[in-house]
Amino acid sequence: MNLSSTFIRRPVATALLMVGVLLAGLIGYRSLPISALPEVDYPTLQVYTEYPGAGPDVTANTLTAPLERQLGQIAGLERMRSSSANGASVITLQFGLSTSLEEVEQEVQAAINAARARLPDDLPYPPVYSKVNPADTAVLTLAMTSDVLPLTQVQALAETRISQKISQMSGVGLVTVSGGHRPAVRVTVDTRQLASHGLTLADVEAALTAANVNLPKGTIDGPTVAYAIGANDQLVEPEEYASLVLAWHDGAPLYLREVAQIATGAEDTRQAAYANDTPAILISIQRQPGANVIRTVDGIRAALPSLSAALPSSVRLQILSDRTETIRASVHDVQVELLIAIVLVVAVIWVFLRNWPATIIPGITVPLSLLGTVAIIYGLGFSLNNLTLMALTVATGFLVDDAIVMIENISRHMAMGKSRMQAALEGAGQVGFTIVSLSAALIAVMIPLLFMGDVVGRLFREFAVTLSVAIVVSAGVTLTLVPMLCARVLKPEAEHDEAGFFVRLERGYARLLDRLMQRRAAVMLAVAGATVLTLALLWALPKGLFPVQDTSMLQGALQVDAHSAFSRIQEREQAAARLVAADSAVENISISAGVSQTNTALGTVPMLVRLKAGKDTSATVIKRLADKAQRAGMVLHLRPVQDLTLDTQSSSMPYAAGLESTDRGLLAEWTSKLMAAMRADPAFSAVDSQAARRGLQARLDVDRVAASRLGVNMRSIDDTLYAAFGQNQVSTIYTDLSQYHVVLAAKGGLQDIRDVLQRIHVPGTNGTPVLLAALATIDAGDAPVSFERQGQFPYADIGFDLADGVTLGDAVKRLDSIAKDIGLPAAVTLHLEGAAGSLGGAMSGQAILMLAAVLVVYLVLGMLYESFIHPLTILSTLPSAVLGALAALMLSGSQFDVIGTIGVVLLVGMVMKNAIMMIDFALELERDHSLDGTEAIKRACEQRFRPILMTTLAALLGAVPLAFGSGMGAELRHPLGLAIIGGLIVSQLLTLFSTPVIYLLLRPAEQALAKRI
Repeated sequence: MNLSSTFIRRPVATALLMVGVLLAGLIGYRSLPISALPEVDYPTLQVYTEYPGAGPDVTANTLTAPLERQLGQIAGLERMRSSSANGASVITLQFGLSTSLEEVEQEVQAAINAARARLPDDLPYPPVYSKVNPADTAVLTLAMTSDVLPLTQVQALAETRISQKISQMSGVGLVTVSGGHRPAVRVTVDTRQLASHGLTLADVEAALTAANVNLPKGTIDGPTVAYAIGANDQLVEPEEYASLVLAWHDGAPLYLREVAQIATGAEDTRQAAYANDTPAILISIQRQPGANVIRTVDGIRAALPSLSAALPSSVRLQILSDRTETIRASVHDVQVELLIAIVLVVAVIWVFLRNWPATIIPGITVPLSLLGTVAIIYGLGFSLNNLTLMALTVATGFLVDDAIVMIENISRHMAMGKSRMQAALEGAGQVGFTIVSLSAALIAVMIPLLFMGDVVGRLFREFAVTLSVAIVVSAGVTLTLVPMLCARVLKPEAEHDEAGFFVRLERGYARLLDRLMQRRAAVMLAVAGATVLTLALLWALPKGLFPVQDTSMLQGALQVDAHSAFSRIQEREQAAARLVAADSAVENISISAGVSQTNTALGTVPMLVRLKAGKDTSATVIKRLADKAQRAGMVLHLRPVQDLTLDTQSSSMPYAAGLESTDRGLLAEWTSKLMAAMRADPAFSAVDSQAARRGLQARLDVDRVAASRLGVNMRSIDDTLYAAFGQNQVSTIYTDLSQYHVVLAAKGGLQDIRDVLQRIHVPGTNGTPVLLAALATIDAGDAPVSFERQGQFPYADIGFDLADGVTLGDAVKRLDSIAKDIGLPAAVTLHLEGAAGSLGGAMSGQAILMLAAVLVVYLVLGMLYESFIHPLTILSTLPSAVLGALAALMLSGSQFDVIGTIGVVLLVGMVMKNAIMMIDFALELERDHSLDGTEAIKRACEQRFRPILMTTLAALLGAVPLAFGSGMGAELRHPLGLAIIGGLIVSQLLTLFSTPVIYLLLRPAEQALAKRI
């Protein structure tokens, strides 16, 4: 059956069909969304509750625990992590990949509502959830600064005019306003002066609460008209609060201003942010899991001019970092590599054929096949990303292979003296099955990729589908357009120069083949040696998950002692901002200290650094900045921002592990031991844990008998301490655009914690002030700065980085070994998180993936050839290909990761094409020309040598831009290109001789089976 004859005889229909493919491809290309990688994020939500002044133990018990009990009942929840720190509780919920965020967000809100009755009554804000992965880097960071307005007013503008608008936009998951200068009326009380008037902080709090209200007052309904009742029940300005009467003594009023300072200030004084080295309000925007980054940022940037126009002229709004700039650059670089691959592949054809029509035809079919593929993947809802473009680049070598096989065979028939039409009909009919076989074998290789599990499988599904679609479209174009064009424009090949390079190469190959076919044992020994060496390299090659990309953006944190006063933290923050901003490779920096929804650790100061294009590499800058910070007495951890995030917790370290136990004391003990052992191991360059950090705690020991005698209870003590030191928001001021708080605090200036006992008075019998020293003592000790839990059990996260030359696979082995060496008890469980946790599954999946690819290919080839034996001959090419791939990775200093594995899987299909072309032709010669097996396979090898060489070189050169590209994020593409190039070179050198030998060795078994069947 000649699949091409109809298209050869109907050139107009064929041409118009191709025009339709061209137009569909152009439309699809213009419409395809752009992204860094396929959207495969875990559905993740974050529940955040703010409780100013509450310690980690209080937030853990009163906020986190009640919420966890309700949230843990949601169906489909795979993982729940929580962090309870000073003033904040953050719970991260991760659901299965098949779960829709829209489905679970209603259940999350219902769980929050159910827990509300068990939460403290004095929470200033209710728990809120955001559709965001806290480990994701902000897609856009804005800075607002002003030389005229105070930062309190700038923050008010940020919240009312910028962040609210942005949070409503499509794809936005969380908008964090940091800098902490939310305006408030701050009432700072001199507690000694207050006590001299017989009053306590409880009296001030009661007066403030009663004086500033905004309650419904009803309507006066007269005979003819009605009046809504209003009153001057709200106090707004500090001057109004200053005139508030606290008490009357001997007929004279005691005003608040006599015992306190009242001024407009910041609601939370433990917040500070810098844009470069300038104090600023930062607006960090994170996308929803699954949202397209480019579309999200484009929507925000389109709205920025109008948002900026609504600000006073004295306020500057600038973009500090934009993740899409590096994503666009990375995608553009892959597009350039794709064009280079097309040029190189077409050049191969010209070098071999020296025939312009024979060169132009593939030059038309390759772009046409790519555009046809683009049209289909647009219909499938894919995006134009690094992986789909990598698939198209790799496919370039595949696409031209089909055209080469077709053109070369038609040219051979024309050399026999046949007309173009006759040669096209007979030549296309002869290789039609070969092309179908080649395409089926290649697609079969992709099938296991489609069934890979977890996020890695989802990630490469678009890659596999895109490549499979390209192969199908290429086969269609080759069987339709190529023979039609050959029948009309192809010219006979010029007579080969008997002394020409390719003629001499073919003759040399034929002579060497003759010799080796007579020395079959030596050939099989070489095949066995290649197999053994492949297994050895597979064992020895360092393992990893994904290459580390250089995206010209760094994220990390400045680490400050957890017991540092905030003024000290702010000093270090500003010094770090100046140090980093002064580096010649740094374009912008944003840094923010303080507890927030994305950072619950006060001693961890997150930082995002944008590097200048074309300057030093990220690794160079990280090392330089770390050295500078160390000399300045700072601890600075930075890492490159990656396109793929497998973590669900924000961290300054690139990798994470964790310990879990039901006993928090046991957990703390073994966390310290494990971290000490890791720090002593040269495989780890840095180790840190938020759960292991200890801060200082001033612990009050109350004499309950004395307190009872003085009429003091524990509730009044806690309330007084909270009013003095808890940033207590005692009242709310409502405005047209927003609402602000009245914050009560005691006057500072304490030189020692024991001063608290001499400064603070609590209400006793009949409200009489009682000095705290009369009923309590105070001591300093250490305490955790946060309580971490996973699945409602105590948990300790451990972040780590790797020493130079150490791969993630090596580090995971060392970590397991360390845990055994220190005798980690069964009551404490070691978990690997994020990339480290996914590595084990990926490594075990690598072997399964490669075996599955081989099995599927065997099944497909067996059905195509109606044979149990011929597929084994074809698959015998694999050891040499895998050997070449692994050798190329090792020689280049690369690790064997998921990308390299995909390259090896693709090689399964690539190198089989050589064997398929040989065996197809040999079987035809045996069947149609009655040649014996030896002569048939020998002649098939000789006549297929040139197309085999052409197709191999085409595929190899198609991978060259991937292997040696130097654009943005090129590290992700290098292993794929290197594996393909190495595999093709070694396979070409070996299988040209091993395939015919194995064919002859297995031929008796094939004949015996054929007789029985």
